[in-house]
Amino acid sequence: MERALEGIRVVDLSHVLAGPTATMILADLGAEVIHIEPPRGDDAREYGPFAGEPGKNRSAYFVSLNRNKKSLVLDLKQERGKQVLRELIQRADVLVENYSPLTMQKLGFDWETIQQLNPSIIYASISGFGHDTPPEYASRPAYDLVAQAYSGLMSITGPEDGAPCRVGSSVGDIFAGHQAAIGILAALLHRNRTGRGQYYDGSMVDGLFSVLENAVVRYTVGHRIPGPLGSAHPSVAPFQSFKTKDGWIAIAVGNDRLWASFCRAIGREDLCQHPDFRTNALRSRNRKQMAGIIESETVKKTTRRWSEIFERESIAHSPINNIGQVCADPCLQHRKMIVEIDQPQMGRIKIASSPLHLSETPGTVYAPAPLLGEHTKEVLKTWLNYSEETIVRLVDEGVINK
Repeated sequence: MERALEGIRVVDLSHVLAGPTATMILADLGAEVIHIEPPRGDDAREYGPFAGEPGKNRSAYFVSLNRNKKSLVLDLKQERGKQVLRELIQRADVLVENYSPLTMQKLGFDWETIQQLNPSIIYASISGFGHDTPPEYASRPAYDLVAQAYSGLMSITGPEDGAPCRVGSSVGDIFAGHQAAIGILAALLHRNRTGRGQYYDGSMVDGLFSVLENAVVRYTVGHRIPGPLGSAHPSVAPFQSFKTKDGWIAIAVGNDRLWASFCRAIGREDLCQHPDFRTNALRSRNRKQMAGIIESETVKKTTRRWSEIFERESIAHSPINNIGQVCADPCLQHRKMIVEIDQPQMGRIKIASSPLHLSETPGTVYAPAPLLGEHTKEVLKTWLNYSEETIVRLVDEGVINK
């Protein structure tokens, strides 16, 4: 199958989540991604869950982020290791890193230096607060939790009147990775027209702030500081989850016409002309009152029965699936969103697939995640034309792995 980024070479100096998410997207689209790891390996190799033979447990977390990539071990504490990296960068199209700001400068691989080595390279940095930032932020450590808290996301997440709550997945890292991939693709397109590379300065906080949807304008235009609403929407109602006889169901009624259909579906057509609920604006203003009335009806039937009723009335809805249920879901299986791979030293495991369903060049999982340093010699031979003698010498010096 043809791959959209065939022939694009990526030097991946990132680790754990944000950077590896970006390079995973590029790899799924066919780029050759060389994940450069220190001798101890990417920290993510130590994160569970683990699978495999006794004594050879491997991280499924690492596998889920690093499929389709190659691993090269390089000791950047040695000058010879840095020289190898410089040579790789000279032959690369893209460089991705997510170290703390100033780290790459200390190593001698900041944007200004790399631009001299390879003027056409796309250099993508991802950090908590960005590189172009006030000095006091440059060295501030940031993990996903910090980004979710700082960006304002946690202040609008969780139960109404409850404590601030972290989103269930590491969206600060993941959004930053996806946005970096978009930036890299745009920069590659620009390079095709101009021949010039450029620098991408990604911030986890910027990324989350940019996806706060209407929360920002509710403050800047409406002059109100939003708070958490549980599963509810601040300006569309009903648009939240409700208890059923045996669980929960999410219901989204996006306009007044659908409200009439919804009232008919739950057997409460009297609500259509209720003075507090006639319009979406009124329903949003009187959301608590309305939600209590609706839930007094939804608890009378099972989630499955409500699904059948809402399906017939074309009401947007969903059971609140747990991860086991969604992994077994026929829609996701039809769309091949769960793939089974043969992972060395782990056997056959299932992971999430690429959501990039292009008609000609889709994102695909075509190779397992690499073992630590699995492709070191291969890359040095194919990218740099190193002889076997040179490679043996680098092994003896401890610059690369055996």
